[in-house]
Amino acid sequence: MEKEFGEAMRSAVLVRQGFLDLRDNFRRIVDPPSWPSDKAPKLRKQVVLDGPVSCGKSIALAMLVHWARDEGWLVFYVPKGREWTHGGFYYKNPQTGLWDTPVQAEKILKDFRMWNEGHLMKLPCQVYDPIPLGEGAGVGWMKDVDSMTMPEGSTLDDLVKTGIDHTHAAVGVVVRLRKELSLVKEIPVLFAIDQYNSWFTFSEYEVPVTLHSCRPLHAREVATVNAFRSMMHDNMMVGAFSHSTAVGKLRKDLPDVPADARVNFPRYSLDEAATVCHYYLRQRLVRREAFSEENWKKVYYLSNGNGSEMRWLIPLMR
Repeated sequence: MEKEFGEAMRSAVLVRQGFLDLRDNFRRIVDPPSWPSDKAPKLRKQVVLDGPVSCGKSIALAMLVHWARDEGWLVFYVPKGREWTHGGFYYKNPQTGLWDTPVQAEKILKDFRMWNEGHLMKLPCQVYDPIPLGEGAGVGWMKDVDSMTMPEGSTLDDLVKTGIDHTHAAVGVVVRLRKELSLVKEIPVLFAIDQYNSWFTFSEYEVPVTLHSCRPLHAREVATVNAFRSMMHDNMMVGAFSHSTAVGKLRKDLPDVPADARVNFPRYSLDEAATVCHYYLRQRLVRREAFSEENWKKVYYLSNGNGSEMRWLIPLMR
């Protein structure tokens, strides 16, 4: 989106039918129509956006997040799911058997609090079980302490701040936050994960097997991913595949994902391409004397409706 805004010299996006269908799906879940219609499409609480490269999945997801926040929803948005399994420190937590990534966990909590602090301060904690502590980012283990509990009367904002302020608790708080958000009934909660397919492949982390070999850790072995990856629940959740960061083709039936969750997001239709091309003309990405219906249709068919390629080809009109 930032690249699009920079090249077009304006922060604007095309409202496509695919986004409207996605928005209406979740709006009807939260606010069902008074008179149900037999012709209404099936509602899905869990959606996986799939489709060709550069067809607009990530932009549609970002637009859905923006809309949901404007509606007053509590949104857990992960714009770069791949970052959960790449970079930083990683340690195995003997209490959980999973791998902790405290650097990423702290960033997850900071980002979530930045956009939802007002809601979090009003929502009470509902789970008071001990939170397991792990190894801190570059500081080792705490002595003689392996868990912590939140005081009675704590809010979700207190919980998130605890994870930010204490590196040993960061991962445990992220995992606990997933459980707490599933219990929120006061306002709608939406989980939105971009690059969702990266949670079904291997991370960049490795663990020694012998003196001369290592095995890669699968994303499901990372504690934060393990807590948020599953769609086998009753919460609203949408994940978008990113083929630009993919390392291979995933099978159609993914573990922990409902069989009917996958929705194919199309590339531009001819009408959408016409709208986009005339928008680029107004933004002066192409010379007016070179612009014609024949030329913009050539761009559309050459790119097969790929938005990124159309943006690159439009200035080459002659």
